[in-house]
Amino acid sequence: MDMTESEQLDATFAALANPTRRALLAHLAKGEATVNALAEPFDMTLPAVSRHIRVLEKAGLVTRGKDAQFRPCKLNAAPLRVVANWADQYREIWELRFDAMDSVLQSMKEKP
Repeated sequence: MDMTESEQLDATFAALANPTRRALLAHLAKGEATVNALAEPFDMTLPAVSRHIRVLEKAGLVTRGKDAQFRPCKLNAAPLRVVANWADQYREIWELRFDAMDSVLQSMKEKP
């Protein structure tokens, strides 16, 4: 079953809410890796790392290979595009507010 855009956004934000999962994604951004390789830098059990990977899989951020024993994990950045699109709708507001703040700061510098 495919997720709606809203469900995808919720699942992605929930997956990204954990620093371990963000670190796993950062590792996978460099290339695919086995669960053992992903678990190596963490002080946690292999089953705990596997649970984090399952959350990332459920959100669609990680896919698992079909290579028999190894089943390497691979980053799927498509759900991150949904987050980027959501955040982008607020870009104009941020830019206007930053421009206004810059004007205030400039006027403060110009006053003796």
